[in-house]
Amino acid sequence: MKTETLPTRTSTGTRWLLALIPLLLLGVVLAYLVVTGGGLSELAGPPVEQVTIQRITLPAPNQIRVEVVNDGPQTVTIPQVLVDDAYWSFSAEPSNTIPRLGSAVFTIPYPWVQEETHAVRLITSLGVTFDGEIAVAVQSPAPSFSLFTRFGLIGVYVGVVPVLLGMLWYPLLRRLSRKAMDFILALTIGLLVFLAVGTWLDALEFAAQLPAFWQGAPLVFFVALAALGVLLAVGSRGGQERSALQIAYLIALGIGLHNLGEGLAIGAAYTAGEAALGTFLVLGFTLHNITEGVGIAAPIVRKSPGLRHFALLILLAGGPALLGTWIGGFAFNPVWATLFLAVGIGAILQVVWEVGKLLMRSSQQAGESAINWMNLGGMGAGLAIMYLTAVLVKF
Repeated sequence: MKTETLPTRTSTGTRWLLALIPLLLLGVVLAYLVVTGGGLSELAGPPVEQVTIQRITLPAPNQIRVEVVNDGPQTVTIPQVLVDDAYWSFSAEPSNTIPRLGSAVFTIPYPWVQEETHAVRLITSLGVTFDGEIAVAVQSPAPSFSLFTRFGLIGVYVGVVPVLLGMLWYPLLRRLSRKAMDFILALTIGLLVFLAVGTWLDALEFAAQLPAFWQGAPLVFFVALAALGVLLAVGSRGGQERSALQIAYLIALGIGLHNLGEGLAIGAAYTAGEAALGTFLVLGFTLHNITEGVGIAAPIVRKSPGLRHFALLILLAGGPALLGTWIGGFAFNPVWATLFLAVGIGAILQVVWEVGKLLMRSSQQAGESAINWMNLGGMGAGLAIMYLTAVLVKF
């Protein structure tokens, strides 16, 4: 009888060598191209300089702070700065020579005028210019206990309060018939689909602020896809269906990640000196989010989980708005904002899948098709409610 021989140590080493040879040769080719320019150095043309102005803040009177990232292919030196078409002195940390993918902070002692518009222009050593604008000059908020508390209250108003008010419909939902509850589940799917689309657009907006090397739009797509895949894989372990309470927690998590983006937008608006816009967003998001409590409560109407779970669900869905307001107001970073929202897209889509399965099980137990006019009407109603209330936060 023929027996199969196990790979020997020598054969394993040979396989590793065969795998590494193409990589080593590739390294040699790349080194040659870097050193010689591929034999076309005389056709290379002038150097390419690219700088992204990441953020402009006004930390104190007579001071402008400009954060920049070099997302070009080579080192960039910025020896001159203009403010309102006038050359101005400045200091740069760590240096005004910025390596590729490096960053620097330029501090300009300029007497900016309250509520006026100011233009900032960076000029490289090759004469390339990069422009930024302060739309409304207002001193950037410095961290303090008072301001920390006020931003926190805004997050509570936007996230926690409307979700709590929405969940107060829970006793009414428990008195509805099965068909009416299927309508509410379909409405929940409509709400979540709208939130997924809205979160996608918010993520793309933040991604547009990233340096080019981040490749913002593909980053959003692939992170969202990865988050969805991971959540689906985790949910399929054991082959058991999720309980209604688990689905409610998933809905709260997806909504919470969406509300994080809303908090970021509000905090950033106040930081940019757009207080009127910030107040407008608070009012709009508060009305917009009251329907989210209904979506969280819908899966658990047949079995009361207890007050502790209700409190945790409200905190999970509304609390991120508070966190987002703090981050947007004091330490906004478009990279983290983009990543969090991209994960939120995947989480919301996974919840749509879970609620859809819950609706299908309910319809199958009643011997009906899940695709019927009642369910389609519920989904359409969810989309319409979110669309109409979103009108208040679009500008």
